[in-house]
Amino acid sequence: MARKKTKKISQLLENFSHKVTQASGTSSAFIIALLVVIIWLLTGPLFQFSDTWQLVINTGTTIVTFLMVFLIQRTQNKDALAIHLKLNEIVAALEGASNRLIDVEDLTEDEIKTLHKHYRRLVEMAKKDIKLTQSHSVEEADVRHNFKHSKHKHDKK
Repeated sequence: MARKKTKKISQLLENFSHKVTQASGTSSAFIIALLVVIIWLLTGPLFQFSDTWQLVINTGTTIVTFLMVFLIQRTQNKDALAIHLKLNEIVAALEGASNRLIDVEDLTEDEIKTLHKHYRRLVEMAKKDIKLTQSHSVEEADVRHNFKHSKHKHDKK
């Protein structure tokens, strides 16, 4: 029962955050925010530009900013996960693609740096080739690179 209630609350939060994220990224949201600032500025003389008058805008913008940071981060986390899943599907489906790149975001920083060095090697080999689109994986690239250089003469311009 508690699990079902938690799931329902989670779904409500999901729907609410999706709607707020969508709405906050519109021109209408910007215009509303701009109007709030303009109204605040116009009321300055009425309140003699008092500390309370300044506190109203400072408090309001701080609260909105504080909440939006978490909302934006939540949305970015979800979007990043979806993009990673799509890329994983592409890597898994492509013949010749290196499966070591599936879930590469879960590797340590040192492991990612090691992979980066391998792919830098691909770039260096590709710069030496006539066609830049012939290499796939590091291992395949080594074999293809050596094969191509043994079979073809490359112009050194």
